[in-house]
Amino acid sequence: MTNLKFAYWVPNVSGGLVVSKLPQHTDWSFDANKRYVQIAEDAGYDYALLQTRFFARYGAENQLEAITLGSALAAVTKKINLIAAVHPGLWHPAVYAKMLATLDQISNGRAAVNIVSGWFKQEFIGYGEHWLDHDERYRRSEEFARVLRELWTKETTTFKGDFYRINEAPFKPKPVQGGDLPIFQGGNSQAAKEMAARVSDVYFMNGNTLEGFKKQIDEVRALAVKEGRTVKFAANGFAIVRDTEEEAVDLLRQIVSHADKEAVEGFREAVKDAGQASKEKDGMWANSTFEDLVQYNDGFKTGLIGTAEQVADRIIELKKLGVDIVLTGHFHYETDLERFGKEVIPLVKEKELALKESGVLA
Repeated sequence: MTNLKFAYWVPNVSGGLVVSKLPQHTDWSFDANKRYVQIAEDAGYDYALLQTRFFARYGAENQLEAITLGSALAAVTKKINLIAAVHPGLWHPAVYAKMLATLDQISNGRAAVNIVSGWFKQEFIGYGEHWLDHDERYRRSEEFARVLRELWTKETTTFKGDFYRINEAPFKPKPVQGGDLPIFQGGNSQAAKEMAARVSDVYFMNGNTLEGFKKQIDEVRALAVKEGRTVKFAANGFAIVRDTEEEAVDLLRQIVSHADKEAVEGFREAVKDAGQASKEKDGMWANSTFEDLVQYNDGFKTGLIGTAEQVADRIIELKKLGVDIVLTGHFHYETDLERFGKEVIPLVKEKELALKESGVLA
């Protein structure tokens, strides 16, 4: 079993990672994100996940496009991997394959992609694109992933799908990583799990309880076995690390009590086109409470709230379930990102080593 890796949400949209009016020291600008990524790299983070957003419904009025910003951040970093999120339907996969290959060249093999099937209808119809039903969006995303992989590995590509056509297309230069450039993907629905099993390298999970994470991991792992594949797992969590548990919990209460109620309800309405729209009526945000939605990827549920020791212990429990990557959001990016990296990540590594030496972890 590989050592845990750590990723952080890049705040490339305004409003930070919570839908709250409580003042936070987090900015969406390039200059701020340049500082954050360098802090994260120095503090031991392995990945930076850049969000994709074009329309706002929850306070994110300003958005920097993911792969463009990723290319700029690649030029000012040396080690951290840059995951650019993308919406199939708003991008053609061959064009995006070229953009990712370029990012991989700029970063010397540090590019990755997170394929987001999309839940915000207005982003698609606002730009004149067709809005597909829930499961059809995942079918399109799967084709998108297959086109990427074929272009990265073949001299010329011909692809005949339901959504995309590629006709004897050459592709040079290839990514530094070639066909191994990682494909991440999220979504809690059955369609999302089946897509992950067939084409994705890493399956992103929204915040959840330990029981919820275990259920998802077991389901996707079983589906991947049927496909003759293995999939890694990444868990989202909003981290609040303070000197005492009381301080951490108090900040959580303040964030929720100062929630922008109108924006949260707007978000709740928008995500009805996500998991609730699936055939099984179960997926991302299908069962989220108001408090869950204040952190718009259910990050509070994961329980990364307390002292550094408590948060590290919680992360070890995630590791035992099969989580390979922990993805964190933060409140005050200017200080909390560095604190997590310098206080929590080393503790997790110490605990991992101790458990391996004792035979608890392989």
